[in-house]
Amino acid sequence: MKQTLRNPWVYVIMVVPTLVLYSLFFIYPMATSSYYAFTDWNGLSDYSFIGLQNFIDVFSDKDFLHAIRNNMLFIVFSVFVQVPLIIIFALLIASVKRLQRLYKTTVFIPSILSTSVIGILWGFVLHPNIGPINKMLSFFGIEPVFWLADSKWALPSVLIVNAWQWMGFYIVLILAAILALPKEMNEAAEIDGASGFQRAWYLTVPLIKPIISVVVMLSIAGAMRVVDIVLVMTKGGPVGATEVMASYLVNEALGVNPNYGLGTAISLIIFVFALLLTAIYQRTFGRTED
Repeated sequence: MKQTLRNPWVYVIMVVPTLVLYSLFFIYPMATSSYYAFTDWNGLSDYSFIGLQNFIDVFSDKDFLHAIRNNMLFIVFSVFVQVPLIIIFALLIASVKRLQRLYKTTVFIPSILSTSVIGILWGFVLHPNIGPINKMLSFFGIEPVFWLADSKWALPSVLIVNAWQWMGFYIVLILAAILALPKEMNEAAEIDGASGFQRAWYLTVPLIKPIISVVVMLSIAGAMRVVDIVLVMTKGGPVGATEVMASYLVNEALGVNPNYGLGTAISLIIFVFALLLTAIYQRTFGRTED
């Protein structure tokens, strides 16, 4: 066995299949997309090379700039609202002694539901006439709110629904890290007179920073590629109020007048944005850790 592992061809045989699959399903699609991003093509007829015109058209479109702004709002909401709530809920569930498995299952269920189901469910909850939220508001004499049809409320509504769908997945991740910590440290801090808040803030949270970092990165990546919940609930409306880069891509590449070249250009822009944001966070968080 040792003699076999000393043969370099053994490692070549092990690595080559993975490289072939990686090249076939990642490198090749990325290369072709990168090429078509510089063409004028509807996906069916012949294409023509137009250079950087697709990128110029995209960044000169106010709707796309508004979509970038909405993506940034998704990121800000995810990092500064969603992640702190995830940590708080994980700490609360970790502190309970009874029915902990029930709580974990309950918060995780939305993450395994189809986005179509989530969109239809919340479409009913937010319905201006029969939705339970407006029904409750009517008891206080508040007029019905058009949550998904009013440009003022549409984006906050989608942000909340998207957070509700994915928070459970991240809560389970952080909860696993908390439960893996040695109980002796928490018990020692309790004996020394530390309150529950002090134990959570000064002991638990610092020890689970690596998994929090992973959750933040996943949240940033998810905010950059969010599209399904937007298409199901609002299709980017009303009047582009909930349009994000990915939904703009779908509407341009697969709309009434499809422009596949423009769509691939947008996909490259999304990829570069996600890569830069992740790299910036990694570099900043790494320095903080040092």
